[in-house]
Amino acid sequence: MIKQVLLSCVLWLVTQGVVAQFKNIKLYEATSAGSAADPSIVINPRNVKNMVAGIDADHIYYTNDGGQNWETTKITSSHGAFGNTFLVADDKGTIYSLLLSDPSGEGLNNEKSLDQILCHVSKDGGHVWEEASPFGSNASKDQMSPSATLDAKGNLIALWTQFDKYKGTDSTCQSAVFISGSSSGKKWNKPVQLSQIAGGCADDNNSLTGAMAAGGPDGKIFVVWAGHNKIRLDRSFDGGGMWLENDVQIINQTGGWDQKISGHSRSQALPSLMVDKSKGTYKGVLYLSWADQRSGEKDTDVWFMRSYNHGDNWSSPLKMGDDKNGKHQYMPSMTVDQVTGFIYIVYYDRSAYEDDQTDVFLAFSNDSGATFKSVKVSEFPFTPTDDTPFTGRISIAAHNGIISPAWVRIDEGKRSVWTTVINEAELFPEKAGGDKSKSKKKK
Repeated sequence: MIKQVLLSCVLWLVTQGVVAQFKNIKLYEATSAGSAADPSIVINPRNVKNMVAGIDADHIYYTNDGGQNWETTKITSSHGAFGNTFLVADDKGTIYSLLLSDPSGEGLNNEKSLDQILCHVSKDGGHVWEEASPFGSNASKDQMSPSATLDAKGNLIALWTQFDKYKGTDSTCQSAVFISGSSSGKKWNKPVQLSQIAGGCADDNNSLTGAMAAGGPDGKIFVVWAGHNKIRLDRSFDGGGMWLENDVQIINQTGGWDQKISGHSRSQALPSLMVDKSKGTYKGVLYLSWADQRSGEKDTDVWFMRSYNHGDNWSSPLKMGDDKNGKHQYMPSMTVDQVTGFIYIVYYDRSAYEDDQTDVFLAFSNDSGATFKSVKVSEFPFTPTDDTPFTGRISIAAHNGIISPAWVRIDEGKRSVWTTVINEAELFPEKAGGDKSKSKKKK
């Protein structure tokens, strides 16, 4: 009887979005104002107790005991590590890190920076990293914003933006989305340009950025990116051999990806794209999450859509959270647990306050995004200030019932990166011990 009462209380708290606090773990604190501290986190599918977080270009944190203890190491490269790392973990337990090059160590002050993308490989859970394999070099052009995913065969698929000149002011300067693939992270295919509608170079809403790919279970590959206040899609049904002749506009992104959020000198709203590759009912369904300001510049919202027919048609946008006072929810990052098919979206939320105090929330769904619940995952709020630049992405990973988001706090002008480890049963107590794949597909 006592157990039933406790379970009912927990379930009620979850549905209200106010479950008991999750233990927050500080991984990193920036030592300089110029440090972006963008996090990327993955869970090793071969061992869910092994998690790896990448912060900035070279800081790596890893745990082998489910997050109780974390070790740290650094990525070094003869090509120079620059920008923000993007991590991917494959089914064999190999971890890949994608970042930018800076051979001179002078950053954007040197013409040789941003000349290519670097891929480092770790086969021991994030402790030791091999020397980088570069790709994407194109003479004097600049390569930015790498991301990656895995296709149905386990090949690495990388995306990035190529600028004629990053932050160039010439009206003829263009940006474009490129893609390349590798079976091992060492030898890379010749890059292919995906975007047909060119962007500008000023690194603003008219530039193309935030390209993200999702590999389907049947060999299909989908790519989205932001630019010109829109989110566009390209896709390949033959594993990357042929792509659409024209970019497909999915939805308008009011306010664009370069959004002004009070308390931040800059805040980026990049799209997240996932495909359900689980063995459940929703296998093959395509998911998209993003933030925009259709409700007004002071009321940013996080949205979700899904497609059952490879991106031809999408559901109506569904807003995340319980925002009733017109406050900001912003900068989402989405993942899918490819064992259960459950969807998780982490984002910043100010709905509990009248000022710029900010929480971190997690939205979650076990019915292909037909419905979501939400819960606060940060233990206490933070209040950012305009003089501290913010991040381009936050991050979240999930595998076999373990969920781990990673986010940035700003306290007294200092940035730090935090994480927490959540068990699926804490979010879905009604599913504990049950069959996770018996729910009916919603048309």
